[in-house]
Amino acid sequence: MWIATTRFGPIQFEPEDVIRFPEGLLGLPGCRDWLLLADECNQTVAWLQSVDRPEVALCVVSPRRFVPTYQVRLPRRDLEPLELDNLESAEVLVIVNRTAGYITLNLKAPLIFNLQRGVGRQVICYGDQPIQYVVASLTSALRKSA
Repeated sequence: MWIATTRFGPIQFEPEDVIRFPEGLLGLPGCRDWLLLADECNQTVAWLQSVDRPEVALCVVSPRRFVPTYQVRLPRRDLEPLELDNLESAEVLVIVNRTAGYITLNLKAPLIFNLQRGVGRQVICYGDQPIQYVVASLTSALRKSA
């Protein structure tokens, strides 16, 4: 199968590469099928590319890379749709945003994956996890690269 993305150009994939989010994502309810793509230039990040809307791609990272003590706190019933054999097999990623001169992570609404079954779910964590956890200032990042 092929998808003609606006960010990455044409991508060939197999049906088993698709990760299904049966409930969609917050703000993107119609996008249910996604591909998880490695970034060729930066191994810290990956991309969640929508199969349903080729113009939609979300930058994602492991939250523990930036917040080593990060924990997802939620009721176990929120994980039931993922059909995990055990909780340790869950993969957790968060969406990266660029907001008002900063690069931020959404730690409040992580993406939980069961990659073996090709299913994912966005959940809302209990507690005081920030929606915009600042990891970098765009102005300082620009100075370092210049």
